[in-house]
Amino acid sequence: MTKQHFLRLRLVATVLMFTALSALPLPVQAKNLSALAQATAADDSTPLSMNNPDATLGVALTSDNGQYSLRLTTADGALLTTIALGVKTDKFDFSRDVTLKSVSQPVDITEDYTALHGKSSHIINKGRAAIVTFCDPDGVRMDVEVRLYNDGLAFRYAIPNTTAEPLTFVAEQTAYTISPESRRWLQRYLTSYEADFPLQQEVRQGEWGYPALFETSGRFMLITEANATRQYCATHLSNSKVADTYTLTFPGAGEGAGVGNVQPQWRDAWQSPWRVVIAGSLKTLVASTLVEDVSDPCADPSKYDFVEAGRASWVYWAYNHGTKDFKVCCDYVDLAAEMGWEYVLFDWEWDAMTNGGTLQDATAYALKRGIKPLIWYNSGGPHNWIPATPRSRMLTHENRVKEFRWLKSLGVAGVKIDFFESDKQQMMQYYLDILDDAAEARMLVNFHGATVPRGWSRTYPHLMSMEAVFGAEQYNNSPRMTPIAARLNCTLPFTRNVVGPMDYTPVAFTNSQHPHTTTYAHELALSVAFESGVQHWADRPSGFRELPAEPKQLMKDVPAAWDETVLVDGYPGTHFVVARRRGTTWYVGGLNGTNEKRDFTVDLSFLPKGRYHALVIADGTDDKSFATSRRRVTATTKLRLSTLPQGGFTLKLTQ
Repeated sequence: MTKQHFLRLRLVATVLMFTALSALPLPVQAKNLSALAQATAADDSTPLSMNNPDATLGVALTSDNGQYSLRLTTADGALLTTIALGVKTDKFDFSRDVTLKSVSQPVDITEDYTALHGKSSHIINKGRAAIVTFCDPDGVRMDVEVRLYNDGLAFRYAIPNTTAEPLTFVAEQTAYTISPESRRWLQRYLTSYEADFPLQQEVRQGEWGYPALFETSGRFMLITEANATRQYCATHLSNSKVADTYTLTFPGAGEGAGVGNVQPQWRDAWQSPWRVVIAGSLKTLVASTLVEDVSDPCADPSKYDFVEAGRASWVYWAYNHGTKDFKVCCDYVDLAAEMGWEYVLFDWEWDAMTNGGTLQDATAYALKRGIKPLIWYNSGGPHNWIPATPRSRMLTHENRVKEFRWLKSLGVAGVKIDFFESDKQQMMQYYLDILDDAAEARMLVNFHGATVPRGWSRTYPHLMSMEAVFGAEQYNNSPRMTPIAARLNCTLPFTRNVVGPMDYTPVAFTNSQHPHTTTYAHELALSVAFESGVQHWADRPSGFRELPAEPKQLMKDVPAAWDETVLVDGYPGTHFVVARRRGTTWYVGGLNGTNEKRDFTVDLSFLPKGRYHALVIADGTDDKSFATSRRRVTATTKLRLSTLPQGGFTLKLTQ
């Protein structure tokens, strides 16, 4: 058991009735724990039916011949989804023919915490929680904890009893039934999660990665999971059998060849990750922190005073093998220093650096210029076939401790670790082992070639970002990105970036191997539109140095961590306008995802009272020019802005 488990709250009041839930913490306010314990004596026949605190959502437990489900509805009774419940192990089967033993009375819960980076710095989310207890025909018990927050539903399974031999989880019957009339934005399941989110004009069957976005009668749901631990694998969705039913599915046998079993195993009291449905308007989705809210809180926030969100120059997008060249690396250090960015990333092949210096020389040069270096690693091992170096130096605890000690001696601030290629249980354990050792070494972490965020940035604040996105580096790989980028850029804020930091590596004015057709103003707006604890700006040094004064200054000023995020306007794939606040300054990023000109009316009602100076940087007369203006605005102002096809705009609002 790790140090985090020893330090977290234990639910002492529920030791007898809820052994599993006392062994693993609930991140709720302590004042609610005793209420939850006192409520567990509810009559066995009591059904679960509760609303969230703001009465926008309801959840109810239903049954059909021993198969239990949750029904998620809106305030007016519209059905969003029916969720079949069930877990099957080699020893117990909770998929059907179970007996409902008890349902606790709902109690209020509140998440209230500070985040070191992300879409909001102070997070408050209110909800209600209840525990449903089932028994299988042999009397073996399983609990289902259900929480309904103001922005969605979360539930998880717990098997409190230990067994002499480890449990093997054969399958999970959790399945979401979606109305056939729903619109769907789904990504084909890949272990890297690097694929498009096209709107399905007709329902397609197959396997799909998280998050999965659905619209039913103007209401939206985003399905994902949170708080993955060492006890289970990550899952994804499959509607291969029934088109409108998406069942949780384990990783495939071919993932991470030679690493672990497809079916997870656990010996002691067990809990699943949270199954999460963020639900409501698009504004609710974009602002939601539900994935982090239900994840384990940081055990000791005082240990993370080394964490600093920031901006980085990044060599790979323009020069795939640029880190081999000491002088090229120094140019990127100089760029970061000129722009006032905090970091520089030395990507793959730094172990082969020549042309006047080695990694040691490059890190020394960066530190001399006041820039903190980050460096890349191949996660290595039998789970990936990629030979890129340095490889396998993160595989074991002993390797990591040795490597981190060396990196600290060089002044390196953090690591980017790539090519995990699997969602198996053993890979979840590998991620968490890296995070544990990096925390001890006070090193920042960025996972690439990785799974989607599952709330770990709350538990481990030094996890700054994760890739899991079809990002700007795809301009290197094929012509596929060029025609879809604008649409995808207007879809990711409603899908992938909702669930956690996204290392898309945005902002490129020049071209990589394959050209971009988004305008310069669109590219600039990506600096605000996308959220990541470290933003790796993609373009080559000349792309930033040759910018006009106002766009260049904005790239110097725009932060990487936010105090507040508000969706102003948008719809998946067509357009996106977001306002983000840092201190008293607001930034607005607007994107046109279509191939037609678009006029925007930007409602500034999110502003507090007072008058603001607005810097407006929009499309100019062509795709490579900007139109810049300044004006005075208030919360009652509605700015009218026009964009070119695949265009955009950025606002900076100061008092």
